[in-house]
Amino acid sequence: MSLSRPSSTPVRAGIAVLGAMAIAGSTLTALAVQTAVAAPAAAAQAERNDWDAEAYRGQVEVVPADRSAGGDRRTLTGRVFLDGDRDSRSDRRERGVAGVVVSNGRDVVTTDRRGRYELPAYDNMTVFVTQPAGHQVPVDEHNVAQFHYNHLPAGSPELRYGGIEPTGPLPEAVNFPLVKSKATASREQHCVIAGDLQTYDKEEVGYARAGAIADLSRRHDHTGCGALFIGDVVGDDLSLYPDVKELTAELNGPVRFLPGNHDLDYDAKSAEHSFDTFRAQMAPAYYSYDVGRTHVIALNTVRYPCTPDVDNADGLHANCSDPQNSPSYNGRLDERQLEWLERDLAKVPSDRLVVVAGHIPLLTYADEGSARHQVDQVREVYDLLEGRRAVSVAGHTHSIENMKTGDLFKGWRDLFGVEGLPFPHITAGAVSGDWYSGKLTEKGYPVAVGRDGARPGVLTLDIKGNTFRERFTLTGESDDVQMQLGVNSPTYRQWYLDRQAWNRNRQGEAPELGDPAVVSRDDLAGTTWLTTNFWMGSTGSRVRVSIDGGRAREAVRTQQARGEDQLVGPEWSDPHAVAQQLVHGGSVADRTMHLWRLELPAGLEPGTHHARVTATDSHGRTFTDTLRFTVVEER
Repeated sequence: MSLSRPSSTPVRAGIAVLGAMAIAGSTLTALAVQTAVAAPAAAAQAERNDWDAEAYRGQVEVVPADRSAGGDRRTLTGRVFLDGDRDSRSDRRERGVAGVVVSNGRDVVTTDRRGRYELPAYDNMTVFVTQPAGHQVPVDEHNVAQFHYNHLPAGSPELRYGGIEPTGPLPEAVNFPLVKSKATASREQHCVIAGDLQTYDKEEVGYARAGAIADLSRRHDHTGCGALFIGDVVGDDLSLYPDVKELTAELNGPVRFLPGNHDLDYDAKSAEHSFDTFRAQMAPAYYSYDVGRTHVIALNTVRYPCTPDVDNADGLHANCSDPQNSPSYNGRLDERQLEWLERDLAKVPSDRLVVVAGHIPLLTYADEGSARHQVDQVREVYDLLEGRRAVSVAGHTHSIENMKTGDLFKGWRDLFGVEGLPFPHITAGAVSGDWYSGKLTEKGYPVAVGRDGARPGVLTLDIKGNTFRERFTLTGESDDVQMQLGVNSPTYRQWYLDRQAWNRNRQGEAPELGDPAVVSRDDLAGTTWLTTNFWMGSTGSRVRVSIDGGRAREAVRTQQARGEDQLVGPEWSDPHAVAQQLVHGGSVADRTMHLWRLELPAGLEPGTHHARVTATDSHGRTFTDTLRFTVVEER
């Protein structure tokens, strides 16, 4: 399945330089190169120093209970206040903030005119504040937002990675400090959504640092909304959480996390404690926050262990265990979280954009036939969001999916009775790409081409008011790089089948593809397509191709998202990606929802030809690329 590291061994040696651009007719001396690099680097460092100087560092104030008072208190009280001296302590001179939402993960209340709140208390609850727009919660030295308190008097049961330490009696008060913020007040926000960092060891932490983290450390557009890492923050080894926070210390804005199926305490006996270590070290299992006119909801869409008595009650799942009959996970929201979600949304004005973030997607193309890898309660979530302007963002599949309102695939109808998306759904790709597989680039991280042919990167929601435009940034590339081109010929398709067979038994010489940009006259006679993998392409996008400067022709999208099933196999694959994957390891891009094809004319003359491809997204943004290919009489 798509949710575990592929069994093939990644190639850790060698250099693969993809999409490199040559600078023709110019020679840069070493001094010139150093000068060209040094100026932007100095500017970036100056901006980073600005964030470090202005960032509000602090923590939640927890006032211990007076043990001498005795009694069994069942109510938690506290205050949300403006921290004028930024010392994280509530002073009498510091006024409270009225109308701020505070929750215990079930009940949702707002502060009174003095900033006070009162909530029912129960064991194993997380109390958190919803950051109001125009204010900022504190961040720690790693830029991780501080806005919650875990209450678990006796602590977690014995867990390999520690869980939550005993908290003792209910505190006298839990106070949430804020400062005013122009960045979070702005109607214009840039929300970084980072999928599946998923580092399995310290070597992969280094890959993340050299790749997407290095890119993000040079960005300064997300000081308001910040970066949200949407699950699978690590790859099962929860001792790596401190290493991950060392990475986020390099960013220039607040950082938040939500949990994924590789962030689990797998030795937990019940779902009640399955994310205790994550909660202790990273964030609540679910929560919300506001920036500008946007309300972000971070959900926990992973249930572990799933049990037949609970998870089969609706008849969706025949078995909650994996093939080895050991406990497994499922895409699900429990009743407490659904209660909280309904109450949280009731506090949100109807004119706000609602960003619903989770690890396992509400619905996905990549695993549209699997209930486990989508969320059982998707229809309940849709009902709660009815009439609102919303977008869903998720990870988990290690692929990019940009799905628009009305899109439909067969599995959604069959499994959930859904007849089309009520609002856009975006699967955000992965920082790790295809689990850090493939050759190393010259920049020190693996190519990691994904199962949809895309490469590692991060999603950004560029928001104005309550509208947004999505943007995917490939690791190590500018935002202009949005597609890759290939040639899908009969020769390629036969090689695909032969190489797949050879990879299974590895006997004899491995079949070689040769130059994929060379096609024979027989290839053209047998149907050869020029393919465009337009990573953020979607319903409403167009791809046009001009051969040798001729009239541009419309390419055809292979998946129309009109209720059809997945189209799988070499005919529907991305040849550019597969030519790397079948040789260097990882998944195989044998299906994708963002591939366009144009059949090459059978009468093309022998010689070199060029195809100019213009891709236009659903927002009218245009990107171009050119592919040179050669026609020969015989291969």
